[in-house]
This record gives sequence, C-alpha cells and structure tokens, in this order.
Amino acid sequence: MTDFSTVVQRQHAFFATGNTKDIQFRIECLRKLEGWVFRHDEDILSALKTDLNKSPFEAFATEIGLVLDEVRYALKHIRRWSQSKRVASNLKNFPSEGRIYPEPYGVSLIMSPWNYPFALTVVPIIAAVAAGNCAVVKPSAYSPATSSILLQMCAEIFHEDHVVVVQGGREENKALLDERYDFIFFTGSTSVAKNAVMPAAARNLTPVVLELGGKSPCIVDETAHLKLAAKRIVWGKFVNAGQTCVAPDYLLVHRSVKEKLLAEMGEVIQTQYGKHSLENPSYPRIINEKHFRRLLTLLEGEKIIRGGGSNPATLQIEPTLLDDAKWDAPVMNEEIFGPILPVLTYVEAEEAVRLINARPKPLAMYLFTNRKEVERYFLRNVSFGGGCVNDTLAHLSVPSLPFGGIGDSGMGSYHGKAGFDAFTHYKSVLHKSKYLDIPLRYPPYTDFAFKLIKKL
Repeated sequence: MTDFSTVVQRQHAFFATGNTKDIQFRIECLRKLEGWVFRHDEDILSALKTDLNKSPFEAFATEIGLVLDEVRYALKHIRRWSQSKRVASNLKNFPSEGRIYPEPYGVSLIMSPWNYPFALTVVPIIAAVAAGNCAVVKPSAYSPATSSILLQMCAEIFHEDHVVVVQGGREENKALLDERYDFIFFTGSTSVAKNAVMPAAARNLTPVVLELGGKSPCIVDETAHLKLAAKRIVWGKFVNAGQTCVAPDYLLVHRSVKEKLLAEMGEVIQTQYGKHSLENPSYPRIINEKHFRRLLTLLEGEKIIRGGGSNPATLQIEPTLLDDAKWDAPVMNEEIFGPILPVLTYVEAEEAVRLINARPKPLAMYLFTNRKEVERYFLRNVSFGGGCVNDTLAHLSVPSLPFGGIGDSGMGSYHGKAGFDAFTHYKSVLHKSKYLDIPLRYPPYTDFAFKLIKKL
C-alpha cells in the first residue's frame, strides 16, 4: 500500500511554495482540465458505460456536461472571487478600513462516490483548485473504470504534489483518514460520515463538507399538471437506475389524483424505457451484487403495481412503483438508491408536512403544484438541502445555486461560488490609521471615558 504519510507531506510542502495561490496558476490548471475533458470525452463515456451501463446521452448530460459547466463558471468568476473585499468599519475604530481576504485552506482530502463517479469527483477538484488548494483525491473502488480515467486525467494535468488520485478500497480509505489535512470533502453515506469521516476530522479539528443522502420526498398536490409531473418524476427517479443521492425517494401524492398520476407514470415509464426495460441497452445497471440483493429485499411484501422484474446476470431491476406503501416498511426506513418508488397519499398539506418533518431532514424536496400559496407553505415549513418546484434534479445543473444537505443529509455546500467558498478560509483584517489615536481606550480609565463608551 502507498505510504500516504509521504504523499500528504509532499502536498503540504508544495502548498508552502505558494504556487497554488497564484491566480494565473489556478486558471491555467482549470483550462487544462477543461481541454482534457473535451479531448477525452469518449474515454470518459466508455468508462461510465463499463461501470454503470450509462448511455452516452445520460453520461454526458449528468456527468461530463455538469463538469464543463462548473469549470467554465469558475474560469469566468475566479478573479473576482479571489479578490479581497472591503467592508465598512465602525465608529469605535475610526479611522479604519475592514478587509476580508480569501485564502485556501491548504491540503484537502476529496473522497467521492461511485454513482456519478466522474462528476462527483471532478466538481470538487475544480472548487479545490480554483480556491488554491492541493488535493488528495480518493474515488470509489466500486467504479474502477472511471477511477482509472480520473487517475490518468490528474496525472496528465497536475503536478503530483498538487493534485493526486489514490486508488483502492476500505483499507486505503482508513489509511488516508489517518493523515492530517486542512480540509476534508466527503460525498457518500451518512453512516460512513458519522463513523469514519467525522471522527477522523475531529482528531485534528479539520473542517469538513459532507454531501450525504436521505429520503427525499416528492409531493404532488391536486392542482399539479399531472402529465408533466409524471414525465419529470419518472426521469428524476429512474435516471442512473435510481442511484442518485437527490432522486425522489418516495412519492407523496394527494389522494384525489393518485390513480390518475400513477396511470400517467406507467405510460411514461414505457415510453422512456420500453415495454421490456431490462432489454433496453441504455438502461443502467445496479453497481454491484450487494446493492442489487439489498434492493430486491426491499421489494419483499410490497404491493408492486409496475415493474419489479430483475436480471441477476446484468444486475438490472425494472423501474418499479409500489402502491400503498407503509411508513414503517423497510423500504421507507432507508435511502433506496435504486429504481424503486414507494407511493403514499395525503389529504391536507399540513398532514404532508407533518409526515415529512417526522423524519430526518432530506437532501432534496420536490413539489408539483399550480398554487403559489401551497408552494410557499411547503418551502416555509419543510427543511431540506435543495430542490425544485415542478421539476426534479434540475437544481444540480445550476452553478449559481449552492448544493448541499442539512442534518443527516449533510453539512456545507458547493457548486459555483459555494464550492470556492467551501475550500476557502475568509481572513478578516482591520487596517487602522497610524495618524490618529484616540486615547480613551487606554488606562487609566475615567468616568468620562466610561460614559462615552456606553453611548458608543
């Protein structure tokens, strides 16, 4: 196994040279990354096909395109983001000027998942580099083809002491977390965050961003445009075979429109994936047998009204709808992370909010309605990471919208400026005048000084 202590020490030494703090250096690195992705898009698509059976369109739209949007956005704004900012001082410190100086944390550890193995690795790299950090990057062992592409990409773009990719499994993860970093960025499960990442960060008081998951609700009220809702819910749920951290994890639909919505969704599933989805060459597979078996277990005892078929040879499960799901069922007590959508009903908006809020805060929430007052009610009364009104997943594609969770679904955010901020410490400095020094603050203190400071 690699001597990670030496790897991290060399990164600390490289950061100490000050090279990464130079804005032009950062811009050149990001431009190299953008060009590399353009030149190697076919290699990236091939790797994603190997790991997850992603179609070229889906892989480009949800991975390569997202990366290109992020790097272009960073290149457009990096000079402004990196400038110090003047802020107003106060009367007590007259005359003076306050300034905030953005500076990189230093050496960061980026640990990424397997479900969107290219985008969820490269977007944090873009943020780390734009902010002036070094990075040790650990992609998932469950997506080896994409991990190899990431290794090649970083080796060809960056100095190895600036950004380096480390491959391996749990043993390597543990060894990496034993080292000291200035910042940790982790995307993965809540259990790994609680049991491995946070304890490791606590040892050195290392700041973290945790991008986790949870059971993201999708609410459809009685005024929603059902045909459009069906199309967008089916797409958002079953893209990447449901292996999306912000996929709708359960459908909470108004009782009066449930049957009509389910009929529409059934038609959309057939339109999007074919009558026999397991024979569709563009339909993604479950990442490995362990997760495949876990998903099949969640179907046991449930009322399957659409799909439910599976192919162990290809690790594929049909897009599946479960009617009359129960809140205490296994499928409603863990993040599904697969092509299974439980359907529940509600009557009053207050009931729906109460049911959602009785569970841990989700990473996303989606609401389909034609009433502004309903929209305002849910947005005001449900706490969640981010989401959409009358769509699903699309908020991820907007670089100006911070992306992140809350509570069990994560802490901190990234994308666009939020990503730069995540990897940046903002240093506050007060610049005082040398030519005027008000004596009131110095001992010996007088009654007049005391009365004046109370007024100030």
